[in-house]
Amino acid sequence: MADQTRENLYATYEGESKAYFRLLAYAEKAEEEELGRIALLFRAVAEAERVHASKSLRLLREFYVKDTQENLQASFEREQDAAQKRYPEFIRVAEAEGNRPAAVAFSHMRDAEERHATLYKHALQFMLAADDPQYHVCPVCGYIAEGAAPETCPVCGVSGEQFRSIS
Repeated sequence: MADQTRENLYATYEGESKAYFRLLAYAEKAEEEELGRIALLFRAVAEAERVHASKSLRLLREFYVKDTQENLQASFEREQDAAQKRYPEFIRVAEAEGNRPAAVAFSHMRDAEERHATLYKHALQFMLAADDPQYHVCPVCGYIAEGAAPETCPVCGVSGEQFRSIS
């Protein structure tokens, strides 16, 4: 695949992925404003954008999707980088600008990313283990519990009853 086409596909993947989440937020706002028909339209277009993003990523698989061990290693490195470099800087800037809600959100994200890195590292070490893990995701901060959901989230304190089970 030519370099420019690959760059265009990646730009499409990024743009369509962002559009998907943005449109879901728009749908949520329309629902709050009791504009259900508009919310439905936003959700329908969001789903179409998800299709576009997925199609672009499928065409890029040979460049970005490797074997599972390489995918785990790359994911571990990305999460570790986010937790150790990106989010600490975001926290520092938010605090310097006096934006406490953003600083707290970035702190939660940093802590959850550290947990994600730990899970990837664990998966790399035990890729061929016979046990099937269970995962539970905190809906507030994105922390992931392996095994049973905790009584409360160790990052943000939300009740473990609110965790989403992933199967």
